[in-house]
Amino acid sequence: MFSSRKQDPFFISLQKIAENMREAIHYANNAKFESISDLKEISIKMKQYETYGDNLIHELIVMLNKSFMTPIEREDILALANRLDDVLDGAEHCIAHFEMFSFTELDESMRTFLEYITKSADEIVAAIELLNKKNLINMRKHIILIKDYERECDEVSRSSIKQLFLKEKDPIRLIKFRDIYDQLEDIADYCQDVANTLETIIMRNA
Repeated sequence: MFSSRKQDPFFISLQKIAENMREAIHYANNAKFESISDLKEISIKMKQYETYGDNLIHELIVMLNKSFMTPIEREDILALANRLDDVLDGAEHCIAHFEMFSFTELDESMRTFLEYITKSADEIVAAIELLNKKNLINMRKHIILIKDYERECDEVSRSSIKQLFLKEKDPIRLIKFRDIYDQLEDIADYCQDVANTLETIIMRNA
């Protein structure tokens, strides 16, 4: 366990990366997908979040390269940053497909996916805030919730795809819906990857 009470710049950097990711996920979840112009605006905004996230990761890598001492293994810091980036990249990529498909038909399954992913993003930030405070043990409850939400997304994926193949007769629409479902499930999986990385950090440092 860490002994210093001072906030570490590496943990502060990770928290900024996580908060930018969460803000992007909340934006996507709250956005109105009602017109082609909406899709374009949402896609541009998500790209801005993704670009800012890349800049934050670059700053962290520069700091890692310049620092002799790190609060935890530098490989764990970089792994956590990259897993957070995967969540944001996945969300940006998914929204880009909405825009490419001119897809303004968010169904109940997609909304449910987004709600669970948003909850996962909140839990990720809460866990990293505890990491910043060097309170590793209490991070576990947030990790458990992230994994619970990923399992819920698995169920949504199975049921939505089943219903899709039962009801949808248009092959083009079927392809579009299936693509979006798969990408949303991927984002939930990326959130679980963050949780797994946080578990590794706890195991090595608690």
